[in-house]
Amino acid sequence: MRFVIVGAGRVGRRTARVVEEEGHDVTVIEVDPAARERVRSEGFDVVEGDGSNEDDLLSVGLEDVDALGALSGDVTVNLIACMIAKAHGCRTVLRVDGDYREYVLGKYASDVDEVIYPERLGAIAAKNALMGGSVRAIADVAQNVQLLELTVSEDAPMRGYSLSELELPANARLLGFGKEGESVGLPDADDSLELGDRVVVIADFDSLADVRHLIVGDAPTAAA
Repeated sequence: MRFVIVGAGRVGRRTARVVEEEGHDVTVIEVDPAARERVRSEGFDVVEGDGSNEDDLLSVGLEDVDALGALSGDVTVNLIACMIAKAHGCRTVLRVDGDYREYVLGKYASDVDEVIYPERLGAIAAKNALMGGSVRAIADVAQNVQLLELTVSEDAPMRGYSLSELELPANARLLGFGKEGESVGLPDADDSLELGDRVVVIADFDSLADVRHLIVGDAPTAAA
C-alpha cells in the first residue's frame, strides 16, 4: 500500500516508521527545511511542500495513494490536506490538537475518514487509522515484534477452518480469538474461523504479511 504523511514532526515520523516497517511505501510532505532533513536522514522519502497547497499534494500522485495522514501540528493545514486528498479518492486521517476539536471535527468534517488526537493515542493509533480495514495493530511489543488483531474476511484462505488447522509462520503465535460480536478470549482449538471473527496474534515484522494473508486474504486493508 502507498501512504502520504503531511508533517515531519514527532507524530509524523513515528507513524511513517511504523508503516514502513510493515513494508508499505511512505512519502512525507514537510515545509520546514530542518524537519525535512531530519526525516530524510532517517531514510524516508520526503518532499518539500505545504500540506495545504493543492499543487504540492498533487505532485506526489494522489491518484495512486491509498491513504493520507495529515499529522502536522497545524489543524487548518491538516483539514485542507484531507479535503484535497478525499477529492482524489484517498482515505483521510486528520490530527487535531485537543479533545474538543477531535469531537467537533469528527462530527462535522465530512471529508475526513478518521480524526485522531495522537498525543493521547500514539503512533500506533495513527497507523491503525491510516490502514483502516481488517488489520489493527495493538502494540509494538519490541523493536521487531507487533501485537495484531485481525478480522477474518471473505477472502481469507483460512476461512472455514478450525484454529487447530491454522498454521502460522514460525515466528508468529496465536494469543486470542473472538467470534463476531463477542469479546476476545483464549483460543479453543475446535473454534472455526468465520467471517467477522477476530484473531489476536503476536508476530515478527517479517511475518506480518504472511499472517495478514492467512487471516484477511489479499484484499486491500484500507477503505476507499
